[in-house]
Amino acid sequence: MVQKVTCGIKISVETNFEGTFYKNYKIHFAFGYRVTIENQSKDSVQLTSRFWNIKDALKDTEIVQGEGVIGKKPVLMPGETHTYSSGCLLSAPFGSMSGYYNMVNFTTSKKFKVAIPAFKLSAPFALN
Repeated sequence: MVQKVTCGIKISVETNFEGTFYKNYKIHFAFGYRVTIENQSKDSVQLTSRFWNIKDALKDTEIVQGEGVIGKKPVLMPGETHTYSSGCLLSAPFGSMSGYYNMVNFTTSKKFKVAIPAFKLSAPFALN
């Protein structure tokens, strides 16, 4: 698990390898990840959008950005957490992800970014 705190918002990420499959005559490596967002600040905040930088060992890079996370824009009161699971496909058995969440502080009305710590994606069979 990797963790990082930015502006009182703690991001924790756990990953797992889901398996391989073929699509359009090409092998894909499926990874899942679970993110927990914890509001350790004294203000209420809302996640409004996300930005992901996904890289694999073959130097393929995919940028993913959009509103919310899995169709939600969670509001977190002080001390609350929001956990969600998602996944990605890579063309190689190794890769990494990093990014940030755009958030708004309801007390100050200011927008801010919360860093998502870089984390590695690796298929266990490829580690030997």
